[in-house]
Amino acid sequence: MNQDYIKPDNWSIIEEGFDINKVKSSESLFSIGNGAMGQRANFEEHYSGPTFQGSYIAGVYYPDKTRVGWWKNGYPEYFAKVLNAPNWIGINVTVNGEALDLFTCVKVENFRRELNMQEGWLSRSFKATLQNRTEIQVETKRFLSLDVDEVGAIEYNVTPLNNDADINFTPYLDCGITNEDSNWDDKFWDVLSVYYENNHACILSRTMKTHFYVCTSMRTLVSLNGTVLNQKNKVKETANYIEFQYENKVSRGDTLTLTKFGGYTVDRNHDTNELISVAKGTLDGIIKKGFNALLDMQKAAWAKIWEMADITIQGDVKAQQGIRFNIFQLNQTYLGKDARLNIGPKGFTGEKYGGSTYWDTEAYCIPFYLATKNQKVARNLLKYRYHHLDKAIENAEKLGFTNGAALYPMVTMNGEECHNEWEITFEEIHRNGAIAYAIFNYHRFTSDYSYIPEKGLEVLIGIARFWHQRATFSEARKKYVILGVTGPNEYENNVNNNFYTNYIAKWCINYAVENIDIVEKDYPSDFTRIMNKVKLSKAEITQWKAVADQMYFPYSEEKQVYLQQDGFLDKELIAAENLDASQRPINQKWSWDRILRSPYIKQADTLQGFYFFEDDFTTEELERHFDFYEPFTVHESSLSPCVHSIQAAKLNRMEQAYTFYLRTSRLDLDDYNHEVHEGLHITSMAGTWMSIVEGFGGMRVKNNRLSFNPKIPKQWETYSFKINFRNQILKVNVCQNEIHFELEGTSALDIMVHDKLVSIRPHSLVTV
Repeated sequence: MNQDYIKPDNWSIIEEGFDINKVKSSESLFSIGNGAMGQRANFEEHYSGPTFQGSYIAGVYYPDKTRVGWWKNGYPEYFAKVLNAPNWIGINVTVNGEALDLFTCVKVENFRRELNMQEGWLSRSFKATLQNRTEIQVETKRFLSLDVDEVGAIEYNVTPLNNDADINFTPYLDCGITNEDSNWDDKFWDVLSVYYENNHACILSRTMKTHFYVCTSMRTLVSLNGTVLNQKNKVKETANYIEFQYENKVSRGDTLTLTKFGGYTVDRNHDTNELISVAKGTLDGIIKKGFNALLDMQKAAWAKIWEMADITIQGDVKAQQGIRFNIFQLNQTYLGKDARLNIGPKGFTGEKYGGSTYWDTEAYCIPFYLATKNQKVARNLLKYRYHHLDKAIENAEKLGFTNGAALYPMVTMNGEECHNEWEITFEEIHRNGAIAYAIFNYHRFTSDYSYIPEKGLEVLIGIARFWHQRATFSEARKKYVILGVTGPNEYENNVNNNFYTNYIAKWCINYAVENIDIVEKDYPSDFTRIMNKVKLSKAEITQWKAVADQMYFPYSEEKQVYLQQDGFLDKELIAAENLDASQRPINQKWSWDRILRSPYIKQADTLQGFYFFEDDFTTEELERHFDFYEPFTVHESSLSPCVHSIQAAKLNRMEQAYTFYLRTSRLDLDDYNHEVHEGLHITSMAGTWMSIVEGFGGMRVKNNRLSFNPKIPKQWETYSFKINFRNQILKVNVCQNEIHFELEGTSALDIMVHDKLVSIRPHSLVTV
């Protein structure tokens, strides 16, 4: 049974009514971020009920020592953890001597929470009756500034309703925080100093081991009915905590407001010795602007993002809300300003997966950023991997590979592998393929080849060397095989000849060879530089080619399908629809032993290969494979429904495509996998975008031009999206009977629509 308490709305996520059983889920769903920092939607005031407190800073992590029962050679020393950062949002509130705590209130009425995605802010309002029978109305608004990304702002209003009241606001900074998922209950932060002056306070701290310096700061002011009160605060501080106290007598019906600006100033962007003065200067400037002016800037910044990234859907509010929620969270997580950052699977919404970088970025996120931003953003994501190439070579060396073979990590913060489940760390090697594929995808979409001679070719060579060494020649088959792997479908571990892994290995080698030839011919000075560096010989390339040309793919003549892996047909092939509903999701109900012996597929595996390399297969082949594998797929990975939605749309199975689309777009809103309390599935949200643009819109780049094959679910009247293709912005609007194209740019654009050439001139409407 999925959850169903979020109100359908085109532009907002809305919760009405207070339910203590939904607090943790809502803390995830209403999370906010600005690319540089983010936080779960924890209450500002104290809450004594079950809660998952979390504030996070991009790029700040801790190497938590690996905890395993049995150490294996090549094991990562640590698991990188995105750190729960010092809390700056806290505001304790007492009314007539009693703390406001929604968990202990006599009554909470008219509770409403809204995440306004159009304008980028979070609000909450409610009427509370405290144990002392005082009734108050509370209204809060909070956002993290996109313009000044080291700053967030809170406006917190309290109005006594039945009596005059003594109201005490206590804004604070707290560095005594822990991670939910610490392996050893380590202390992650060292506090270096606590500082305050007038209404400004900050705590300078440093992470243990990694030594990231962070200044957490706040600046506060109190107003009554909109007029600022120039009152002195009382200060209380400890070794890792500081608070200001503001006491006021407030008449019934009057509104007391605390405005709090806060945030993080980090040594990634500033000199370590100047963090306190920079933080103070930033907040001094912000307080002069004021809350409303900063909010107006926020609305304008989000309007600019939406102008390019929005997807509109007419006639289906839940579908519209779903896609906007996905686009909003992607932009809250990563804006592409800093090539040192990447996209964690949970973004700033939780700690699971360590907040690090996975292959999700290359396989799912790059297409979204390519089409909705300028190409620099996607190029930054590629640069991130280039900067980690030496570490990828080191990772491979630890596993016994030589000669510059590169194995990119499954999970990383700094290029070093930091994931500690052997069947994934050592075996889920298909991630190497996604990184090469992203380079191909970037060039195909932007036509910018310069990245490959500058940086990308070295990455492709390291990856090709890995695949060459990882393959084994089978005398029995007279083919190259790849043994002991885990494909994208993690419900099969330590298998031989996973189709997707073998296919992408062959492709990577061929793609590397193709680009070596191009760079040698067209970029001779780059070619000489690279060859001097990597010491690559023609003989070695010949050995690579032998592996690619003679790669083995398991195939069933009887079923006429490639097998997901050797022995897949030995399983008891019972379709997932025949599972008792009480047994789902199987990853929460079954032993791992039972899952591994079952035919059930966590996510698109063979079909992932058909998605990446669709030009290599006919539509009939796709249909056979879809019909064979889809019935066994339980979609317990967030990355699964989007690929199935795209494939179903291609096969013109619109009901199925629509069902998968809803599942991917509302995965978190409706909590399909019963785990939203742990955080959102950020990277799979890019797959939701793909399921509309590539699935229903049928967008591809073929023969160096954009191609569309649009379809529309019967539940929708129209849908529209924009694509930034080679610095020309194309708007596509799909109706039930026709398609409209509009071009922003200076020159005409030729595209293919249903395999026919259509020429679009700037600022004119073309209807097909």
